[in-house]
Amino acid sequence: MKKIFITMVLSAMCVLAFGQAKKPKLMVVPSDLWCNENGFVVQMDNIGKTAVVPNYEAAFQNSGELKVVITTIGDLMQERGFELVDMEQSVKSVATSSAEDMATTSKSGSAVAETPLDKLKRVAKSDIILELYWKTNYTGPRKSVTYNLRALDAYTNKQIGSTTGTSEPSMTGELAVMLQEAAVGGIEKFNSGLMKHFTDMEVKGREVTLNIKVWSDYGKDLETEFGGKELNEIIEDWVADNTVNGVYSLSDATETMMNFDQVRIPLYAEGTSKALDTRTWARKLSKILDSNGIPNKLLMRGLGQATIIIGGK
Repeated sequence: MKKIFITMVLSAMCVLAFGQAKKPKLMVVPSDLWCNENGFVVQMDNIGKTAVVPNYEAAFQNSGELKVVITTIGDLMQERGFELVDMEQSVKSVATSSAEDMATTSKSGSAVAETPLDKLKRVAKSDIILELYWKTNYTGPRKSVTYNLRALDAYTNKQIGSTTGTSEPSMTGELAVMLQEAAVGGIEKFNSGLMKHFTDMEVKGREVTLNIKVWSDYGKDLETEFGGKELNEIIEDWVADNTVNGVYSLSDATETMMNFDQVRIPLYAEGTSKALDTRTWARKLSKILDSNGIPNKLLMRGLGQATIIIGGK
């Protein structure tokens, strides 16, 4: 209890230190390992390949422990001023949405395979995913809790921080109390890392990926000229003009495809405090192509990967 009290004091100090700084939106999710160890997985067809992925809906319906740990970590983050997205409600939203299939399919038959986490990200629209793993240890009549918390950028899946800890052995400790105790040692440093990442995005932009593809039966390709410029030039010029400080990398390009990664888009829509997501950003390019008589289809995978397929809807 003493450790928890000290943590609350440190939390209050951190709130004062951060002041009114805008903070990232978080969502706590169980790790793939925890889902697999507890049987909350399902097989999905990933465009011809079978993949084993978490079954979040079954996990929430059958594990009271999951709700306890998600709420406990969520409360710790909210006490430090972070906005939390309720994962359970987001899972329900995914289940009742029109996009229930594991792939999003266009009128022309194109498909972008999405995992349950990809779908969850699109619905929740959090900035950072907090991936939580925990287990209860038993030593005679005593028990303790070990946890590992990883912070992942919701748009790139890149790890931006982690913390781990184990509570003191107890004969009577409740799961929530032991988890709080386990989190005491590293949570403040962990939170500082989240803020550093978010403030870096405010300055340098949010990192996303843009892929351009051409249908084989379109009859034109990325080297076809439109108004005196090759289509690949039109696209790359637009990307350069619509990224923060023109930062992007054209990692691969042929006459039928272009892959842009490390693309830095503004964190907020111009002149507003409204978050700018990858779909909204890429839709501007899609509309410009449309206005030049170039039919195309915009598809999304999760929050951070946009694909524009030229030559079909």
